[in-house]
Amino acid sequence: MELTERPRRLRSTPILRKMVRETRIDQSSLIYPMFVKEGKGIKEEIPTMPGQFRYSVDMLPAALEEVAASGVLSVMLFGIPDEKDECGTGAWAQDGIIQKALKEAKRTHPELYYITDVCMCEYTSHGHCGILNGQQVDNDRTLPYLAKIALSHVQAGADMVAPSDMMDGRVAAIREILDQNRYENVPIMSYAAKYASSFYGPFRDAAGSAPAFGDRKAYQMDYHNRKEALKEVLTDCEEGADIIMVKPALSYLDIIRETADQILLPVAAYSVSGEYAMIKAAAQAGYVDEAAMICETAVSIYRAGCGILLSYYAKEIAGFIEEGRIG
Repeated sequence: MELTERPRRLRSTPILRKMVRETRIDQSSLIYPMFVKEGKGIKEEIPTMPGQFRYSVDMLPAALEEVAASGVLSVMLFGIPDEKDECGTGAWAQDGIIQKALKEAKRTHPELYYITDVCMCEYTSHGHCGILNGQQVDNDRTLPYLAKIALSHVQAGADMVAPSDMMDGRVAAIREILDQNRYENVPIMSYAAKYASSFYGPFRDAAGSAPAFGDRKAYQMDYHNRKEALKEVLTDCEEGADIIMVKPALSYLDIIRETADQILLPVAAYSVSGEYAMIKAAAQAGYVDEAAMICETAVSIYRAGCGILLSYYAKEIAGFIEEGRIG
């Protein structure tokens, strides 16, 4: 048999396989999500996310030390306040949980890069992502509140803000207020294509952010839709977003790929709590090899076109890159 094309030639040794690898992953592309709550001396494991914790501000530095030691350079902070109200006023308070966490994090670990989630669901008594008009979220009334939250985060030390609310026009509103206050160099990572997903369940347990009534399908995207995601992405690009995020990741690899093919901005993907919980539960039951699953799923997200990955497995992924298992 005379074969000219022999793809196996490039698979013959570990060095050669790595040399011709199409998908490259670096630790600098990883972002580790963390939950911070009011109180002292708190490090409590999240029941639906084994291995993930809620930290009080005084316990945050030790957790950040672990992040830094793993090789991960960036953190996404989510706040869990003690008190909530209809307008989510704790989200922009100078002594709010995120504001206090940022100041402590910057004091103890200034070498890390801090991104904050800009939303209202953790802070509102009704659990929705904006200001209500009856039982509907009022898009336009919500925008000034989101802008105020973003500004307060930056003033407290955030290096980047990431609006996750899915209100129309929020990127433009945040860009305007940041520029007006001379924070024109602070980037916005927009949750541009954020789907209404059952994969968020463990996060809502972790952050106490489940809606008190109804659901979020009136503002988060219908998972049947592909073109609508590109519309959201292109709109946020026009409004001044610097990085575009797709969320969730594993069930939306097609959206990641199309987004990466369509735009010139960096593309991020959020491997969300439900994805983490499924792998963790299957591994604890002995059904799968956890390390192998972490590696394969992470690479699949990068292969789809992601350049930045938010993952609860970020520390482990950084370790596997260091070992040469992936990357």
